[in-house]
Amino acid sequence: MKRFFLLLGGILFLSLPANAQFNSNPVLNIENKDKKLLNYGYFLGFNRYGFKFDYKQDRGNQGTDIQVLESTGFNVGLIGELRLNEFLDVRFEPGLYYNARTLGFPGFTATEEGERDAITEVKSTYINFPVLLKVGMRRFGNFKPFLVAGPSASLNLGSNEKSLDDNSSGTFRMKKWTYNYELGFGIDFYLEYFKFTPSIRGVFGLTDEIIRDNAPNSPWTGNIESMKTRGLFINFTFE
Repeated sequence: MKRFFLLLGGILFLSLPANAQFNSNPVLNIENKDKKLLNYGYFLGFNRYGFKFDYKQDRGNQGTDIQVLESTGFNVGLIGELRLNEFLDVRFEPGLYYNARTLGFPGFTATEEGERDAITEVKSTYINFPVLLKVGMRRFGNFKPFLVAGPSASLNLGSNEKSLDDNSSGTFRMKKWTYNYELGFGIDFYLEYFKFTPSIRGVFGLTDEIIRDNAPNSPWTGNIESMKTRGLFINFTFE
């Protein structure tokens, strides 16, 4: 995931001087697009969610940590943007994010029953509510790079928060609401009729999401100090 982040960032920003060199006097598309007080759009994209675990006790070596197998999910949502000045905008980007993660818990026997208890699939459907500050550079022809950062709150529709069952019954429970901060970058491309924006953003959970099992010494949650989301969003925006 980190390599992909760096690779995409390098491709995007290395393309800037090349574009400027071969298009020194381009025909400007939708010149007044960013001068509006309010702008609207939508986005489509992909995500990869993981977890960062902290433990109550030293487990001795990395091999006994909880293992997280990430997968690629999808995103879709809307955009509302308030212009502050030429370089600053406030964005509200409510969206639906679907993903599934597989957790491997240590300490179970190598039997069929033990292997079944050790593996848990966590399917999550989040409604994410970020409020972001977009800091743009000066427009170069028909593109404009930017940085974006801000807080977000996520509603997990598959949290099982109110379930009385726990991992001993095959139910992994998480808190319904979680809080994060997000940080990323992208480039606005001004096409003939609309603005197209690829962007990449990291998501870092601020709050503990796990609901512990009923038994204090549960082999699944007994040694977990905190479990926080880590994620990567790749969005393609149309405005």
